[in-house]
Amino acid sequence: MQPTKVTVNTLRKMKQAGEKIAVLTAYDASFARILDEAGTDVLLIGDSLGNVIAGEKHTLGVTVEQIIFHCRAVSRAAKRAHVVCDMPFMSYQGSVDEAVKNAGRIVAEGGAEAVKLEGGEEFCDVVARIVRAGIPVMGHIGLTPQAVHRMGGYLVQGRDEQKARKLLADAVALERAGCYSLVLEGIPLELAREITARLSIPTIGIGAGMHCDGQVLVCYDALGMNPDFSPKFVKAYADLFSTITAATRQYIGEVKASEFPAESQSFHSKTIRLVKGDDGEEGEEGEKGPIYGVPC
Repeated sequence: MQPTKVTVNTLRKMKQAGEKIAVLTAYDASFARILDEAGTDVLLIGDSLGNVIAGEKHTLGVTVEQIIFHCRAVSRAAKRAHVVCDMPFMSYQGSVDEAVKNAGRIVAEGGAEAVKLEGGEEFCDVVARIVRAGIPVMGHIGLTPQAVHRMGGYLVQGRDEQKARKLLADAVALERAGCYSLVLEGIPLELAREITARLSIPTIGIGAGMHCDGQVLVCYDALGMNPDFSPKFVKAYADLFSTITAATRQYIGEVKASEFPAESQSFHSKTIRLVKGDDGEEGEEGEKGPIYGVPC
């Protein structure tokens, strides 16, 4: 039986009912299938793939083509989860027309059900036009990684009253422009609580405390795959770094000790005979049989 698909309407009803929304990033079909079957509400193809997939220091080098490739892989595997895809740096900042075109590509070619873009009131015209084109938009304010150079690093935002008021104004403006949800990243929990209470659309927090309507983490962080990265807002629910390292070392050891593959991992055939004689000349060929297939 096909699971009930999570949509923008589902998320709105979850906020109204007080049901928290669980969001994780995903970048490939294998991870997407696992996270989807586990019950994740939203899968986000984040431009964080620049960090965790490509090993870059920031997200600024991710292209539209790269994000579409990963989005297509995730969207093929997600049966239940709502699929949202980041709009990369400079895919929407240049002009409104370019933003609509790139958002359309991400949906049409990548299979996304919504796009996410960073920025406040200054991008309301972009949001409105993309929404008018029929594409749902998730906003993102606070610590916005694409503006890392302007912010002077990955710093908590909105700690003083003036900046907090600006973020609240941004949130209200983005809802009015048509955003169906809003990511709040790296802001004080008091401010996140105020924004969440003020908006009718769901807020998704990351480093914004417990009062948001939902939470998002990079899947590799949540699964403990990068022990060198442990900011305050991350909680690792597994230690896959150690698990995968141990499994890899066991594999290497068994290969070097000629323990893998064993008899149980090998194929057999009763029909294949040697085709070369002891002198290296071709011998008489026996009855042919499949090497790969059902072992005899």
